[in-house]
Amino acid sequence: MIHAKSGDNYFLQQLVETEFTGTVHSVFKHALNICSIANGEIFTLATKGMDNAPNTLVIDLDTLDNLHINQNDQVRMKHHQLLIEDKLTIAIETAAHWQCHLPIFPSDTTKLKQNIVQVKQFIDIYGKSGGMKRSDSPVSEFEAETSRLLKQRTALLHEELCNRRFDNFQQYALDLVGLGPGLTPSGDDFLVGLLTIIHLEHSPCSIYQPLCESLIKMMKTLTNDISYTTLNKAAYGQVRESIHALVSAMLSETENEAIQALKKVLAIGSSSGTDIALGLISGLEANIKLGG
Repeated sequence: MIHAKSGDNYFLQQLVETEFTGTVHSVFKHALNICSIANGEIFTLATKGMDNAPNTLVIDLDTLDNLHINQNDQVRMKHHQLLIEDKLTIAIETAAHWQCHLPIFPSDTTKLKQNIVQVKQFIDIYGKSGGMKRSDSPVSEFEAETSRLLKQRTALLHEELCNRRFDNFQQYALDLVGLGPGLTPSGDDFLVGLLTIIHLEHSPCSIYQPLCESLIKMMKTLTNDISYTTLNKAAYGQVRESIHALVSAMLSETENEAIQALKKVLAIGSSSGTDIALGLISGLEANIKLGG
């Protein structure tokens, strides 16, 4: 019997209120993804070293290795326990409820401007290349071309965002979906960061919120299930705890606190954290420009 440490409020509601059933979608060392039979939505079990995130339950395990859980194994709820075949039983009553509540964009952006400068410098030095951050020596022509396209398309998207060109913004956002390496492609990760900023209360970029519902529907067939789930949640202002912490630190905390929060985001995936952080910065800089 393994105990759940914490869980996304929506996921916990689904488990308790809907007689949840699903199948194992994919298994990694620190995360196991489950596909709901009811609607195909992806949910995640994460080991205790991972942070809280939408559709995620953090469980009291260091690793998922050696559990012999396989793709398509059956998942179901029974007596307040989440069962994966006879291989893993998770007590969910112990889980602390978590939900993402994004901070309010400030009227005074002095501190934010200072933090953006420091965060960008830190990413230039320590950010992981291969995605949004171009590698000094690309291993192939394909990698070099992908990097060029990412730089070009994110620049175009930022320009449309700042100039309130709604139709073009939507198209340029779609041009990034599925672009780049990784389980969650770099273009997707950048958009997760950007969509986060669009959903800050009092954010000048919030004028783009009405486009998010139609935009996310068009993204569905352009990327994989796991990445789409993350994009879908970000399109409604729901992101993982470390991203929330970085945004909060950049808006209102010291440069040192912003850098400490940034380090946790940069640790996400291979280049995913760097790509997300650059999406956040793009959105924050657009907010400053739109706000005058």
